[in-house]
Amino acid sequence: MIIDAQPRVRVARPSRDLVAAERFYVDGLGLDVLWRSTARARGEHDLLMVGLTDGTWHFELTRDPERPVEPVPTVEDLFVVYLGAPVREDQVERLVAAGGTRVTAHNPYWEEYGVTVADPDGYRLVLCSRTWGH
Repeated sequence: MIIDAQPRVRVARPSRDLVAAERFYVDGLGLDVLWRSTARARGEHDLLMVGLTDGTWHFELTRDPERPVEPVPTVEDLFVVYLGAPVREDQVERLVAAGGTRVTAHNPYWEEYGVTVADPDGYRLVLCSRTWGH
C-alpha cells in the first residue's frame, strides 16, 4: 500500500479571482483560511489555502498573475460534502449569497441526494444528505 487511510490531501485548482473564491468557501461554506500569500517575487503565484483547521485536507486555490490559467471545470469536477442530514435551504442560500450558483447536477444521483452549487470559477460543490460510504 502506498498510502494509509488517513493521508494528508491537498487539492489544487486555478482560480480567476481568489477574493471571490474565499468569499464562497469561507463565508458560504464555512471553511477556514489556512494560508494566504500574494506573489511578490517574479514567478510566484497568489495562493489561498482553505479547509478545516483540524482537517487532514485542504484546497489550494492559485492564480499566477504573470500567466493566469483559466479554470476549465467540467460537470463532473465535484467537491462532495456528506452532511448526513437533509440539506437546509438556508445553507444553499448562504452559498448563493457568497457568489455561488445553484445548478442541476449532471449525475441524477447527486440531484436525488443533494444540492449542487457552482463556485465562482464554475467548479461544483455538492452538499449530500447521505453519509460517507452510501
